[in-house]
Amino acid sequence: MEFTVSRADLVRELNLSQGVVEKKTTIPILSNVLLEADGNRIVLTATDLELGIRCSCPARVKKGGAGTVPARRLLDYMRLLPDGDVQVKIQENHWASLISGRSKTRIAGMSRESFPELPKMPVALAEIPLSVLASMISKTVFAISNEESRFTLNGALLVLKKGGLAMVATDGHRLAMIESSADLPGVTGSYRALLPRKAMLELQKLAGEAGADATVHFSGDENHLFFEVGERLLLSRKLTGNFPDFERVLPKEQPHSVTLNREELKGAIERVAQFSDERSRAIRLSAAADEVKIHSSVSETGESEESIPVEYDGDATEIGFNAEYILDFLRAVSDEQVMFLFKDAHSAGEMRPGSEKADNYRYVIMPMRI
Repeated sequence: MEFTVSRADLVRELNLSQGVVEKKTTIPILSNVLLEADGNRIVLTATDLELGIRCSCPARVKKGGAGTVPARRLLDYMRLLPDGDVQVKIQENHWASLISGRSKTRIAGMSRESFPELPKMPVALAEIPLSVLASMISKTVFAISNEESRFTLNGALLVLKKGGLAMVATDGHRLAMIESSADLPGVTGSYRALLPRKAMLELQKLAGEAGADATVHFSGDENHLFFEVGERLLLSRKLTGNFPDFERVLPKEQPHSVTLNREELKGAIERVAQFSDERSRAIRLSAAADEVKIHSSVSETGESEESIPVEYDGDATEIGFNAEYILDFLRAVSDEQVMFLFKDAHSAGEMRPGSEKADNYRYVIMPMRI
């Protein structure tokens, strides 16, 4: 196999493969990227058996073929080359030869035969605006559980239906749910699947590379989910198991609410949280006549309290929360105002963006005993 490719094009596509390639693996071939040259393009494929990505870029192909090269080593070296064309030749003994200007390098590769075959994408079920999908991920991914033992919570529930889509994530202590009324050509019934966190992060990377108007062609089979964006295809193994009945968790009755300036609340919590317990990160939110107080104290290190003026004439209520959970929400939204809804000290609190939008975003946090 022999081809000439632009360094910038190859670096861009190799960058997208890095989140997929296995760094520490007992299967050496999974640390490699598969290069296939045909016609006037080269196709790059990487997989860790759970996640796979296939992308391509233009090239002048002198001789077609395929071979695999260590992905990280190839990218690190290509980044250090000056801009321009790179001649790549993979020989019968699987060694890759790279020539760029006066630089000549050889990298030991492996046989293409031992590289796993990725499943083919079925007919697309829906077309989703990539910007909508990326926004939904940014508003839910932080609520995914980090406990590997709770594998059904190691991703988000993706729901497609006629008239929109929804995404829900929870770790048992908080729940983030966003619904979008985006028009989805091709969707006739309802489709539900558990999307792993790693796949969500890679989709955000694809969104960063694609244009603002990019569309995702989405599909799924019995075991995999497929996301096609232009010439790039991301596929992920589905998480198995049953996602919790999240609708039971959503508060039905919240008689009290206050509207706060997002930046003001974020700054106050960040300062007060400096004096919270390192493990629990517990702070107290107190709503009383025309103000919300945020307080924390640890007997050994000190205490802190801030007051934010608000319009509130309900019952005085004090609730304990994990400060990081509230900050995650405040960092995920860009609205100037946010709403905090609550019932009493023992019930879940809820946060929402302050502005009325087509997207329905709800963030539910369980209270803490302090």
